[in-house]
Amino acid sequence: MTRDFHAPGRSVAYAAGGMVATSHPLASLAAVEIMRAGGTAADAAVAAMAVACVGEPGMTGIGGDCFCLVARPGQPIWGYNGSGRTGAAMRPEILIEQGLKEIATDSVHAVTVPGAIEAWDAILSKHGRFGFDRVLAPAIDAAERGIPVQPRVALDWSLAVQKLAKHAATAKHFLIDGRAPNAGDIVRFPALARTMRAIAKDGARAFYEGEIADDIVATLASLGGVLTAKDIAAHRGDEVKPISTNYRGLEVVELPPNGQGVAALVLLNILEHFDMSKLDANGAERIHLLIEAARLAYGMRNTNVADPRFMTETVEALLDRGFAAKLAGMIDRTQRSNFPKAIKPMGSTVLVCVVDKDRNAVTMINSLFSSFGSGIATDRTGVLLHHRGSGFNLTPGHPNCIGPTKRPMHTIIPALALRDGRVDMAFGVMGGAYQAMGHAHVISNIVDHGMDLQTALDWPRVFFEGERIEVENGVSDDVMRALRAMGHEVARRKLPHGGGQAIRIDWERGVLIGASDPRKDGIALGY
Repeated sequence: MTRDFHAPGRSVAYAAGGMVATSHPLASLAAVEIMRAGGTAADAAVAAMAVACVGEPGMTGIGGDCFCLVARPGQPIWGYNGSGRTGAAMRPEILIEQGLKEIATDSVHAVTVPGAIEAWDAILSKHGRFGFDRVLAPAIDAAERGIPVQPRVALDWSLAVQKLAKHAATAKHFLIDGRAPNAGDIVRFPALARTMRAIAKDGARAFYEGEIADDIVATLASLGGVLTAKDIAAHRGDEVKPISTNYRGLEVVELPPNGQGVAALVLLNILEHFDMSKLDANGAERIHLLIEAARLAYGMRNTNVADPRFMTETVEALLDRGFAAKLAGMIDRTQRSNFPKAIKPMGSTVLVCVVDKDRNAVTMINSLFSSFGSGIATDRTGVLLHHRGSGFNLTPGHPNCIGPTKRPMHTIIPALALRDGRVDMAFGVMGGAYQAMGHAHVISNIVDHGMDLQTALDWPRVFFEGERIEVENGVSDDVMRALRAMGHEVARRKLPHGGGQAIRIDWERGVLIGASDPRKDGIALGY
């Protein structure tokens, strides 16, 4: 599919050396500079993510979690689960006795141990040439000297003022006289810069032991939290074996639970039972099938996906082709069916894709969960904390019920795609729960409809909130009416569904092809 150059939009980017795709232009620049200085894709990915923590503070931060996939030619794909756990003292009864039915996003009990910094350290140690002192330098400089607020960042910031004003330390670090900054304003984060300098000097343990950890514990304790210094010091991420499925010749690779990557693969397995290429790419029948398949895949996710120590079904069983055939058989192509209740999407995330001159490919994702995380920030060290614990439920006996030293079901999922045993693409889509649907949608756009990377990311998106489909503006009124005739409740979405990045390796021509989602402010940049 060739882009219409009469229409507004952007082209894919081509480069022969290295390529990065991020949601922030200065993060992309930092990654390219690291690679040009001799760094690997892993070094560049961490440098870009660190800049994003400064330039997109509502989307990501060092107080969040991180997951990563790394593919190096001739080696098995390496996966890393950098998600944190609850404190050893956490019990569901603590919350149930308070009359709670769920864990609110702004609850102190939603804050689990932040796993990002330890994950960055593992990525650099395994696949990098540089240390924290080098890769954090651009982010430290941006936090100290200031960084201009990008347009989408400014919009998201303006919508979070009430959350940010709730706690004095958060308001001090993230509001200007009680208001959000405007696009083009230069913002500085001196406390965060000092914290990053400590990590650059003393390594990851500077975050998990000593002043920074003590500040996190004191902040949470003042609000009734149960995380302790021992909980934070004990944190370690895990190297994990990736999981995959083959979609019409393209091997799509995800990380295993506690992430929701298995839902993306199940969704693709369901879609493979339908000839999607024969359908209008933006028509009602295709959207209907995407939504119905997603509702089934997410129903599976909500029933089964959790900390793998507590899951009752194996990933192999969930990815079984017979299971997908049964799910596909439940779909009526003409009418909405009564499946298990759909979940409510939310989330704010930053994803970075990098491929270097040696064709090492990295997809790395880092998140605070929803916009500005829990809204709880430390006073002295300027760390904004995520709320991954809100991904738990309070249903006794459920695999994903909150408990001690436990990881929640996680929404952020990096991905790779292989063809003929080699990496074809590093990609990912941001947007909380939407991500599994987003991965399947982008893959279907490319495989079933022949779109290039940029068109596949740009294409109008749909998802569900509760029982209602929410469509972007690119879906026509006629299609919305057709969906209603099929029994769907349909509405236009106020904000777009997530973002996304992708880089493809053209092995025959020796070039890289990059794309960055225009729903955010970023760019694909190569050299």
